[in-house]
Amino acid sequence: MAPAEPPPPRLGPGAGGAPGVPSPGPHPAPPRDLADRPLPLRTWQSPWLRIHRAVRPPLHFGRSGDNRFDDAAAEFGVLYLGADFEGAFVETFGRVVADAPRLVSARALGDRLLTPIDFDPPLRLVDLSGPGLGRLGADARLCAGDYRAAQRWSRALWAHPEAPDGLLYRSRHDPSRLCAAVFERAAGRARPRPGVSLVALDLRLHLAATLDLYGLGLVD
Repeated sequence: MAPAEPPPPRLGPGAGGAPGVPSPGPHPAPPRDLADRPLPLRTWQSPWLRIHRAVRPPLHFGRSGDNRFDDAAAEFGVLYLGADFEGAFVETFGRVVADAPRLVSARALGDRLLTPIDFDPPLRLVDLSGPGLGRLGADARLCAGDYRAAQRWSRALWAHPEAPDGLLYRSRHDPSRLCAAVFERAAGRARPRPGVSLVALDLRLHLAATLDLYGLGLVD
């Protein structure tokens, strides 16, 4: 008698794939022994880049809970940065990159500054950009999936005995770009440089190349 075939994999809740196609489901919660695991820490030299409204200071450790690695309990703030111009741009204009119409206004660009930010000493970040994910029991959904799961992990990593300064992760809109979610505990070490308008002459070629990279049109 031939052995029975294993049952087909079950679809996860809300999966929209074809029948019989497995779904990864929700991202797992942080493991109970996370505090006992060594963190995959990476020291990152400055500067980091932040694009922000000119009427606001460059250092904003948000507690709104509206962003991926915010603390849902608002016990600590989080500052989001890009490792390069493209990373800072896609973190700021990610919805424009992803949604139609794929247009960015000259006014939106003119209202914003690009500010380099140094940290002294350099940031110690939990590296979620590669094999560190698997070592912690996580996967790429942490940087591209449900915010609630990401926020639980952010809080658990913030509370780890090694006290990291933040998280190094890949942008959801462009995984080739590295970004940082910096915990408020590092605020006293941040040293912003003077900001430059996104439409300044020195940035125009770089800005034009970035708009072309993401297939974005410019409107008045």
